[in-house]
Amino acid sequence: MKIAIFGMGYVGFTAACCLSHDGHEVIGIDTNVDKVAEINSGQPPIKEPQVGELLQQALKKGLIRAVTEIPDLSNVDLAIVCVGTPSSTDGSHNMSYVAEVTRQIAETVSADRERPLTVAYRSTFRPGTVKQLVEPIFRSGLGAATEAAVEIVYNPEFLREASAVQDFFDPPKIVIGTRDGGRSEVMDKLHERLEAPVFYTAFEEAEITKFVDNTWHAVKVAFANEIGRVCHRMGVSAKTVHEIFVSDTKLNISPYYTRPGGAFGGSCLPKDVRALQHISGEIGAHTHLIDSLLRSNEAHKTYQAQDIMAKLPAGGRVLMVGLAFKAKTDDLRESPNIDIARRLLQGGYQLSVYDPEIRPSDLRGQNLGYAFTHLPSVGSLLVDKAKAEAGPWDLVVASNRIIDELDLGDTEILSTYEYV
Repeated sequence: MKIAIFGMGYVGFTAACCLSHDGHEVIGIDTNVDKVAEINSGQPPIKEPQVGELLQQALKKGLIRAVTEIPDLSNVDLAIVCVGTPSSTDGSHNMSYVAEVTRQIAETVSADRERPLTVAYRSTFRPGTVKQLVEPIFRSGLGAATEAAVEIVYNPEFLREASAVQDFFDPPKIVIGTRDGGRSEVMDKLHERLEAPVFYTAFEEAEITKFVDNTWHAVKVAFANEIGRVCHRMGVSAKTVHEIFVSDTKLNISPYYTRPGGAFGGSCLPKDVRALQHISGEIGAHTHLIDSLLRSNEAHKTYQAQDIMAKLPAGGRVLMVGLAFKAKTDDLRESPNIDIARRLLQGGYQLSVYDPEIRPSDLRGQNLGYAFTHLPSVGSLLVDKAKAEAGPWDLVVASNRIIDELDLGDTEILSTYEYV
């Protein structure tokens, strides 16, 4: 198929690389001129395992290209919308990018097509968004020709940073929302090589799926960390407690996101928890556990920062190993490590950071804005492997698994990503 993807961020760019690997011809559309140039030159705009190799293969086969202007859609089979839905000040999702892309598609698509253009949205949507925002925009632009011109689909993604390619080809499930819950020929063809449970639903059930999933993951992380703090205070092995807890796969469901360790962060969980809080407040659902998640997460960051400072002398030298939200990525958005680093600096400690994936000159968009808003000195804090191993340090803070790359001798190491 010929596929146009709107938005070359983590979700859109990963999808572009994976779909081209499956033999589809992909056009990536993004307003960022530098990002488009990087993609066309074979340089991934994000740090994510395997996408670089997939991009190079696709370029050699002529199956991928990036543009800044919306292309002719007359021979495009599928348009996938992956633009951002960042948090507004009240916690709701900002839908302006989705609205603008929808308007552009409505202006460009032809009503004379042999079959409608399938437009699949993967951005996170509040339930009701397709019917209350997307469809009205299309009807405003296309009028009575809407059904002949477009088939609207909501198809949420379930990609984890640092394993996004693996998750794309081996998803936990496939959810496809359509107006009547019926099947889509184009979406069936898109997913025909994937082995996963497929759920066709109405729009609203598909739209709320990401909120449910991400809020549940946030619940698991917050719960595990509250238990971890209790164990830590009482001298009980949180690692042993965790091993016992997750051994029960009949009632405790899954080991994922339940290991006591770092606070949750990144581009999905905090944003979607805020949005679900906003929705529940509007409808009077009184979701007190959900309302407590972000406060619990902030409390955990404070607890870990205080625990680090308690082990340091005044003005002590500390090395933080890992600044990004996850190892092997450069995503700093709402990374709890950024918050802990800021608190250490405010406390007067001499902080250095080892994270080989972080290069300030490579940061883009919201990632760039978040990094320099919350940690303006990030560039001056970074050290290379030789300096990290040479020290000397009063304490090394292991924020993620890249600690395994370093030989630090007998320096004291405090793990914030896993309690033992």
